Amino acid sequence: MTRRCVLGVDIGTSSTKGVLVDAATGEVLATATAAHDVHRPRPGHVEMDANIWWAEFCHLSTQLNEDPAASGAEVIAVGVSGMGPCVLLADADDRPVRPTILYGVDTRAVSQIERLTAELGAEHIVRVGGSALTTQAAGPKIAWIAEEEPDAYARARRLFMPASWLARRLTGAYVLDHQSASQCTPLYDIEAHAWHASGWDRIAPGIEPPRLAWAGDIVGEVTPDAAAQTGIAAGTPVIAGTIDAWTEAVSAGAHGVGDLMLMYGTTMFLVATGNHVLRTPSMWTTVGAFPGTTNLAGGLATSGALTAWLRDLTGADFPQLLVEAEVSGPGARGLLMLPYFAGERTPILDADARGVIAGLTLGHTRGDLYRAALEATAFGVRHNVETMRAAGADVRRIVAVGGGTQGRLWLQTVSDVTGLTQEVPRITIGASYGAAFLAAGAVSSDPPRIDDWNPVVDTITPDASRGPHYDRLFDLYLNLYQGGRDVAHALAALQRTEGIPS
Repeated sequence: MTRRCVLGVDIGTSSTKGVLVDAATGEVLATATAAHDVHRPRPGHVEMDANIWWAEFCHLSTQLNEDPAASGAEVIAVGVSGMGPCVLLADADDRPVRPTILYGVDTRAVSQIERLTAELGAEHIVRVGGSALTTQAAGPKIAWIAEEEPDAYARARRLFMPASWLARRLTGAYVLDHQSASQCTPLYDIEAHAWHASGWDRIAPGIEPPRLAWAGDIVGEVTPDAAAQTGIAAGTPVIAGTIDAWTEAVSAGAHGVGDLMLMYGTTMFLVATGNHVLRTPSMWTTVGAFPGTTNLAGGLATSGALTAWLRDLTGADFPQLLVEAEVSGPGARGLLMLPYFAGERTPILDADARGVIAGLTLGHTRGDLYRAALEATAFGVRHNVETMRAAGADVRRIVAVGGGTQGRLWLQTVSDVTGLTQEVPRITIGASYGAAFLAAGAVSSDPPRIDDWNPVVDTITPDASRGPHYDRLFDLYLNLYQGGRDVAHALAALQRTEGIPS
């Protein structure tokens, strides 16, 4: 018996994930993952070879179609998603001219940010693009390539991000979704929902602007050549897709007005959805995944990456560290950590911020350190949420997604520190599932509802008794950064001189 299914694939920082889903019910039939690494050739540089993405897509697609659990499955649509905003420049034959520059974790374009802000004017940039230029913005990274690698830039003709790269390889369509485009500041007009011609001509001359579409729009069909490589039938519709954090919000139904999504992953990402544009210099203002919505977004440069660093450093596995962190208790026995081990994105926008562990004594344990790391990310979330609300964001509902939701202690710590209740959906495999949902809706006359596909199954409520203690620690957290900022910047400069990777 044939079962109509949708395929969703997401290219993440540390892996590519694929999922095969029943198009009617949302039941996950099969999943597959391919791990990969980023390349850090110099301090502040974080890159990846785009050819890996297509190779992994083909591998995962074949693996999913051959999974015994998917017997009888007919793929009726393909959803794509990927990290971003990234900068992948390709030549006229769609060959990458250099490795892809990743999103805000790559901080190379600081001088371009400063120069463009001075030349264009900070007020103009925010008025047109919604956000100030930061390490998250794609525009300055394009300018960096033009200035630092002119030979590579001279060959560049097209701009891609991971999702649009997959769409191109699958269908031949040259397209970018509006949400991703809105993070190409200052190349996109956030009010007009169109490319900003003068910004494009100034920063990306010679590169053809991609056609714009919304995340769930069908942009083409699988070509015969792509069908031969992937095992997906030629003629299968493919959607535009979007950046993984937004696709992950879709996967959990956290994209309505008043929703805030917390994505627990290698980094932490926050997306608050509204119906009018909010501008604040310390957050990212973007277009939403769907027409009629806008977002105020933010992100921590490290979250899961910080806990993984501690795991590798101590040689203990996560279950063991979690047990020891439980024993440590709230406040980590007087330890306080700043999670800025790779600089920080929002709301401090400081690429030269650095990690700090304050209060250490000879009596502290690795469990205390792990607890302090969990609390550090929670303080970072609180800092972002308070900044969003100060800018006018109406946060009514919070949904937690991502791999980190499997750890109850982390979720509880974030709720205790922020005072916020979090909802956790049944399926938290992430952006690949959201991409599959978008694909199912694109080809259905009666689109599915995400609440039916993926209902909420758990609610994390804050322990009010811990609130006053965490309030005091949060004040110390803010003061620790302010008081040590000059030292951190001096050390960051020294690290660059000595070639120490960030």
